[in-house]
Amino acid sequence: MNKPLHHIADALHGPTHAGKSTVLSELTARKALEITQSLQTTLDPTRLIELFSMEVGTLIVHQGIRYQNDDLDLDVKQGHQARHSCSYKLNIGDEPLGKLTFRRSETFSEAEIEALEQLLCSLLYPLRNALLYQDALQLAQKDPLTGICNRAALDEMLQRELSHTQRQGSNCALIIMDIDHFKTINDKYGHIIGDCALKAIANMTSLCKRDGDVLFRYGGEEFVVLMRDTELDGAYLLAERIRNYIETHPFTCSGADLNITVSIGVSSLREHDSPVSLFARADQALYSAKKNGRNQVCVAQA
Repeated sequence: MNKPLHHIADALHGPTHAGKSTVLSELTARKALEITQSLQTTLDPTRLIELFSMEVGTLIVHQGIRYQNDDLDLDVKQGHQARHSCSYKLNIGDEPLGKLTFRRSETFSEAEIEALEQLLCSLLYPLRNALLYQDALQLAQKDPLTGICNRAALDEMLQRELSHTQRQGSNCALIIMDIDHFKTINDKYGHIIGDCALKAIANMTSLCKRDGDVLFRYGGEEFVVLMRDTELDGAYLLAERIRNYIETHPFTCSGADLNITVSIGVSSLREHDSPVSLFARADQALYSAKKNGRNQVCVAQA
């Protein structure tokens, strides 16, 4: 098998150990088998890199490790920065798997670099399996029409976010948005125009939200925005910004001129909230917005 690794190391500019260490070579072969067994326990790329770093660290000391995969928007960091680095572009044949960098305060010897390259061979196939699994998960959580997250992703992320806020003592908020009179658009222009409108609303909402906010298509013409570290007042301001932007930006879909408005309900996390109760309050606020005349934002009552 062709070696699928290319290393770029500023460590090479420092002093190295003389000759190849036979002892290190023997230990490396045994460690490679241990790594292979250890990495079979997870399909989570972050956990995989953590396990790999721990196993390698028993043989080759390092203060930090970083794995980057731009295609899947992964940036995994363990440990801390240090002066010297040893970096590898990971590939299986022509298939890129990302970049892995080891860092430590002292230079890596030639024997250590050779050992790292041997150990990295034990990471490649488990890493590819993990990346394929994560890619499949991401596809399963994407709405095929708009390209944003779907309801399954919302259910998972909402539970995770509530656990995070409860651990950190922080807050989060939820926006539920519904397109006003969407059935009329479908009835008048057809579902192709209706689909175009849904994509346009998703795009306009994405322009308004902050980078850390996550947008979901909940179903039909309903959208949800989940906001981390956000109080009720901040969520209301974002909801109003979204509502106003959509109202003041008419658009054309396949020759049909559309001027759409939305109704929005807002809630924020309370003590002892569950994902169901947080969502239900925002949903009730949305109902109030539609009942009171649409094209407005309503906040969940205390």
